[in-house]
Amino acid sequence: MRVTVVGTGYVGLVTGACLAEIGHQVVCVDNNESKIEALNKGHIPIYEPGLEDIVRRCSGQTLSFTTDLGPNVRSAEVIFIAVGTPSTPTGEADLRYVEAVAKGIGQHLDGQYRVIVNKSTVPIGSGDWVQMLMLDGAAQIADQQAVAAGAPIAKPDALNFDVVSNPEFLREGTAVWDTFNPDRIVVGSGSAQAVELMQRLYRPILDREFAEDKTLGPVPFVVTDLSSAEMIKYAANAFLATKISFINEVANICERVGADITQVSRGMGLDSRIGTKFLNAGLGWGGSCFPKDVSALVHTAADYGYDTKILKAAIEVNVSQRNHIIERLQQELKVLKGKTIGLLGLTFKPDTDDMRDAPSLTLIHQLSKLGAKVKAYDPIVSASGIREGLSDVLVETDALRLAQGCDALVLVTEWKEFQSLDLESMATLMSRPVLVDARNFLNRDAVSKAGFFYIGVGR
Repeated sequence: MRVTVVGTGYVGLVTGACLAEIGHQVVCVDNNESKIEALNKGHIPIYEPGLEDIVRRCSGQTLSFTTDLGPNVRSAEVIFIAVGTPSTPTGEADLRYVEAVAKGIGQHLDGQYRVIVNKSTVPIGSGDWVQMLMLDGAAQIADQQAVAAGAPIAKPDALNFDVVSNPEFLREGTAVWDTFNPDRIVVGSGSAQAVELMQRLYRPILDREFAEDKTLGPVPFVVTDLSSAEMIKYAANAFLATKISFINEVANICERVGADITQVSRGMGLDSRIGTKFLNAGLGWGGSCFPKDVSALVHTAADYGYDTKILKAAIEVNVSQRNHIIERLQQELKVLKGKTIGLLGLTFKPDTDDMRDAPSLTLIHQLSKLGAKVKAYDPIVSASGIREGLSDVLVETDALRLAQGCDALVLVTEWKEFQSLDLESMATLMSRPVLVDARNFLNRDAVSKAGFFYIGVGR
């Protein structure tokens, strides 16, 4: 099938590349000329395992990149809107980019049937709004052509398209794997024609032709109305965020009563009604999805007169959990002014270079405010040269350099290489061998045996 993906950010690039990998003819469109130029040269703007190989393999074959929207709207059967919807300062979703793209698509539509797919995470009700914007875009072109005495491309009421919601459930660091091995594919639409086209688009994935385990049954294809599909995305992320905040709150109780949260989480997770995932106590959640999606759902509810008490509490606990790590440092080191604190990891999770709303940024801000010197080592950030938001941090090139002269280390991100650190050498290089395992990621006995005073979360 002929597919156009508008937006080459995280979701757009992964979606376009993976659809090209399964055999569709995909064009990725973006108005950022330098990004498109880099992609055409094989340079990937994000770190995502497996993505670069797919892009290089498919480029020039089933995948191409351009800044030209018009021809690739008219040539496509399916058009994905995959632009960013960042949070505004008040927590609402910023829909300026979605609005611009929807109007732009409308300006280039003709009478051929197309499916317009909302892949961006948008507030409930945005499907109808996008349809309205596309009609507005078409009407604008018709008016301009009428003024110029030329025939319009098509009257808005003659346009032939459906808007569907197809939320993504990708995890940064495993997005390619998630695309080919999804738990479900959700399509929100009231059009049987649109649903059938989306089934054909995803057929190789639904049949697990590219899955790691091909013996599993077909991937569930969930068909809903537009609003329900949009709500599924928000509700799923809000639930997972709440689950993390819940276990962090239990961890804080564990510290006070002498229980061990790692044992508590295991005992809870074996209950099939609860499950083991997202029950790891630590620094809390960050990144580009959970913070903005939970906030957006809170604001949507408020627009309709409902107060989301549980979601607000989940946000509050998440904020306080980051400060809790500072408190643990103060309990051990007392005054932090003049102390040197080293951070193991900077990104919000491993196997990504994403620093958006990373817990490390809160730690850096608070430690600097308290007069501490902050050093950091991150396998990707240290090597990539990324320094945005890190002006108050000395970014080291390896873990041993990080440990030199530190009064404490804080493990922030669960990078796999941190499980094979030369802990004994690091301990001898420090002014005071204190290690705060803010993810309960390391072996406590091994850390203590290496000479560290170990501090976990909820332990």
